[in-house]
Amino acid sequence: MVLTDHVSLPSDEQLTVTEINLSTSALRAGAFHVGKVCEHENNEFVLCRQELDDPRGCLAEGKVVTNCALNFFRNVKRTCADEFTQYANCLDKSSGNFDFTRCRKTQAVYDKCVKDNLNIDRPEYGYFCRPKIHKTNRKKPEEEPIAVYPDATPGLPDDYPRYPAKYGSRFHTIN
Repeated sequence: MVLTDHVSLPSDEQLTVTEINLSTSALRAGAFHVGKVCEHENNEFVLCRQELDDPRGCLAEGKVVTNCALNFFRNVKRTCADEFTQYANCLDKSSGNFDFTRCRKTQAVYDKCVKDNLNIDRPEYGYFCRPKIHKTNRKKPEEEPIAVYPDATPGLPDDYPRYPAKYGSRFHTIN
């Protein structure tokens, strides 16, 4: 990527955020519930990224998404740590690609715990594929005007003499 003097990069303080320090199997185990709990924050972040087409402008929205996911996992740790750990271990050890099919029993126990303690239902199949309308409070960014460049060469005047082509037309059907 080429940078010029006009590009400003964010400072380390702006980029510093508490990270979610979990394994792949743990993130996969909580993915459906995190997706539902943090849906509004995530949609706000994705909308910002689509509109601005510049990740530097959406750092605040990204931090909000990370904070939402951290809060969810803290609540799960506080209320359903054993069930979550069993489910994540099952995903980790039952297959090489963290497949859900062999862990339906531990998933049901984990889902019941989350429902009873946090009052969060596991989203039904196809929930994340449905089209949804996202309402935001952010202003839509101003679109850059399309650059209009003057013609490199001016066109020929209408009365300029036009001679027939020396070797005939390129288009044989025209002659």
